[in-house]
Amino acid sequence: MQATASAHPNVALIKYWGKQDVATNLPAVGSLSLTLGGLTTRTSVSFESDLEQDELVINGVPDAGALSRVTRCLDMLREHAGVKDFARVNTSNDFPTGAGLASSASGYAALVKAAAAALHIDIATEDLDYIARIGSGSAPRSLHAGIVLLEKTSGLTGTRCHSVAIPDDWPLSVVVAVTSRQPKDVSSTGGMESSRKTSSAYKGWVDTHPADLEAGLGFVRQRDFAALADISEHSCLKMHAVAMSSMPPLVYWSGATLACMQRIRELRKSGVPVFFTIDAGPQVKAVCMPEAVSKVHKALAEVPGVIDVLDCYLGNGAWVES
Repeated sequence: MQATASAHPNVALIKYWGKQDVATNLPAVGSLSLTLGGLTTRTSVSFESDLEQDELVINGVPDAGALSRVTRCLDMLREHAGVKDFARVNTSNDFPTGAGLASSASGYAALVKAAAAALHIDIATEDLDYIARIGSGSAPRSLHAGIVLLEKTSGLTGTRCHSVAIPDDWPLSVVVAVTSRQPKDVSSTGGMESSRKTSSAYKGWVDTHPADLEAGLGFVRQRDFAALADISEHSCLKMHAVAMSSMPPLVYWSGATLACMQRIRELRKSGVPVFFTIDAGPQVKAVCMPEAVSKVHKALAEVPGVIDVLDCYLGNGAWVES
């Protein structure tokens, strides 16, 4: 009972920040994201009868801290399959881990995809999305291709996730400016809870979010890049305003982060079709039309403090390799 699966991380254009229910990672709001082809998590899962507990290795290093969430996901799949064997999980990323590039999202998407294949179970997409969400609130998005909507529902799982545009529908590109390879001091989960409990801006964020999500979804359907740029930057800055107004303040940016944002705004003002978005971390994602990639890449590489620039594209959902 062994399988390997891969998944891409994702970046949200219309952000989610905050959880309605921490135990099930039920988001307080929906989100609209891009699956980032070019960055990949690869995870192997092997269920073995002689193991006394689940084992987790990330990038060659045992990780006991993340094991409990991995085990929760595996337990749900084991129950579905009627299997009790523990699993050996080995996962690796070809991009910085825990540094604001959604490695947890791609990690749990690859985990549940590989584990379901190893257990030889035929599981509904909605159920697999839910199990991935137990690990990471944004993981369901990495199970799907292209531009992805994660919406709140009144159903049993509380969310529904699906592609609203596959890569060929609107082949956007994403240039990532890496400003740090170090894990962030405060995780997204911890940051969201701090904001929910302490930020005076949190309620306004939740109340105004549905209109942003509806607008962003409409601009995707209309293929209106300029309007999508406006609403995406608005959502990004609003999310970080909530984080910064938490107690203690959550400042995920570095000086290079801000410099990249300013460079992208200059490019856009000069007519280059590009806009920025930033998740909980110092990395900057420049979303652009494919013809602008080389110009955006060059401009970001020249920003002091940028240590690497990664060219990405809209990718496919998680897949089983073997």
